[in-house]
Amino acid sequence: MTPRTLRIMPLVVSFCLMAALGHAGDYVGAVRVEKSLVTSTAGNGQPHRYLRSDRPEVTAMTVVIPPGAGTGWHLHNVPVYAYVLSGTLVVELADNTALTFRQGDYIVEVQDVPHNGRNVGSDDVRLAVFYTGEKGRPNVTRTPGPVTPPELLRTTP
Repeated sequence: MTPRTLRIMPLVVSFCLMAALGHAGDYVGAVRVEKSLVTSTAGNGQPHRYLRSDRPEVTAMTVVIPPGAGTGWHLHNVPVYAYVLSGTLVVELADNTALTFRQGDYIVEVQDVPHNGRNVGSDDVRLAVFYTGEKGRPNVTRTPGPVTPPELLRTTP
């Protein structure tokens, strides 16, 4: 075996074991597994794509958006997942669609699609966000926003 194969073999074996245990729900003791989200698409119906890289890097962070504030228009070239810890977030898309996420919701973010997250509530929006990116590659790229006024956006419940 090559040195590279020897380095990644434990990782591959670990993923296989985790998949087998997770699929069977075969954890030890009182541990329970409850599926919260299984999807192959983002909130706008876009098929999910995984990044292929020899330099993978996972970044986990907490994002706090104050009432009335927004993220600014941006896009992600890498897969991004989030969990809404608190608040109500409206994600505006350039096609005039708006996706609403509330406390307890899971988010599979759109890829390569300009969007803006806005806090429409009176309390902070707190998100646990996970970027599955690549070393040296930005997880967020700023983009210009559309010219459509927010009041004309179509919202989803």
